[in-house]
Amino acid sequence: MSAAVGAGGTALAAASQVWCAERYSADCGFVAELGEVILAWLAPRPGERILDLGCGDGVFTAKLVPSGAVVVGVDAAPDMVEAARRRGLDARVADAHALDLGETFDAVISNAALHWMKEPDRVLAAIARVLRPGGRFVAEMGGFGNVATIRVAIHAALARRGLDGAALCPWYFPTPEEHAQRLVRAGFRVERLELVPRPVSVASGMHAWCANFTDSYQWALPEGDRAAFVDDVVALLEPVLRRPDTTWSADYVRLRFLATRSPE
Repeated sequence: MSAAVGAGGTALAAASQVWCAERYSADCGFVAELGEVILAWLAPRPGERILDLGCGDGVFTAKLVPSGAVVVGVDAAPDMVEAARRRGLDARVADAHALDLGETFDAVISNAALHWMKEPDRVLAAIARVLRPGGRFVAEMGGFGNVATIRVAIHAALARRGLDGAALCPWYFPTPEEHAQRLVRAGFRVERLELVPRPVSVASGMHAWCANFTDSYQWALPEGDRAAFVDDVVALLEPVLRRPDTTWSADYVRLRFLATRSPE
């Protein structure tokens, strides 16, 4: 795959991140479930045209359909788009940095995808182009401090192998102030924005979490060392993120916002 994608929600980011819809569906159902807050913020209405940016396998996108809105999903991962189409959705392969759909929308929503996009100014400019004046942009993404403990473990395991984890990091986790400034520069008025610590239970375990989300790190390793690398990461995290009942949590911190495109 030449373009990168998001996480449940997927969309363009690091070129080495690869998404498997079957694996993602088995391990990461919590992502769509936790998008209910921004769905309520969007409050979709019948007849509106809504774009789901980073639609992934379409589980979250499908939640928009009962509103009566006309929904289009876009994602950079062909396997995810095919999974969304199998749900009966209008899903298309598209680069979030350069959206060119030939149409405009009343609203754009994005769940757990924007933090995979390492050129946020280009993405926000592209979103502004496809939104009508006054259109709504609602999103949830990883914010400052997201998976900080997990990143420390990943970077420590890489350092043992002589690699710079910070240089390989595929994520953009901004502060509220930073992202608000970017939104304003792109032509949006920020209506609501919050940074929310939200630990998440990972029923499938930390090995599965790493299998879904750490390709960008693992491609830097010899193939024969990748399983041992994940084992090292999990061992480092076990004293901190594995609960006494043996279940796992991930230290998520989410940035949520509602913005409107400024009138022309």
